[in-house]
Amino acid sequence: MILLTFNLINIESETKNELKISDVERLAITEANTKSVLRILDIHEVKASFFIEISIVEKLKNLIKAISSQGHEIAFYNKNSSSSQIEFTKKWAEDFLEKQIRGIRQKEFKIGETELKLMGFKYISNIDHADILFPFKRLKRDSEITEENGISIVPESISPYSQLPYNDFVFQVLPMKYYQNMVFETLKNDDFVLVYLDIWQFTDVKKYNFKVPFHRSFNCGKKMEDKLEEFLVWINEKELATSRMKDYIF
Repeated sequence: MILLTFNLINIESETKNELKISDVERLAITEANTKSVLRILDIHEVKASFFIEISIVEKLKNLIKAISSQGHEIAFYNKNSSSSQIEFTKKWAEDFLEKQIRGIRQKEFKIGETELKLMGFKYISNIDHADILFPFKRLKRDSEITEENGISIVPESISPYSQLPYNDFVFQVLPMKYYQNMVFETLKNDDFVLVYLDIWQFTDVKKYNFKVPFHRSFNCGKKMEDKLEEFLVWINEKELATSRMKDYIF
């Protein structure tokens, strides 16, 4: 099973030549990128899970409605929000969408399982920091979903052969043929492969003059759209199963 997920977080990079890009403009970039991704997913009839950064959830009413109405899962990404902010936003989103928010993803700033369980979350999908060196470290990680304090803990996927994680950076830099082989081989060993991408990766960083390191700007924008499309075409050709996270876990 392939669990395809996207993190909706505004691009935070500074700009060149002291150009100013407001928070409103950054939000518009995020929205435009997400619509491009939704179009690609719709063409290839693949459903995904979207982890939306908590501080921008209420600012993206029309977008999250569109994501949900197209059959994708809405979940949360906790960047640095407090427990009270998370709880308030969860209730707002559930009332607005008339659907339960089951999942949450965290990276640097993490709230404990017990507290998240009390808020009504059913699973946690925490991720690690990804930089130019991290993906190439040899790692050991349990690939099975576990349960702690009554909440499911979904680990990041990692190739048992290359030892590369399936994070945003690896998808961006690896040749697609190699990445496809990695996924195919991993599925022979593990029950699922959790893939996550960041919506900001679909930004044309040159157009907006963002200061993005070369290793992170490589294959950004339209090239990322093309890579995603190529990946989905391959998934359908190989008749590989895909799922929203909440459906797979429960």
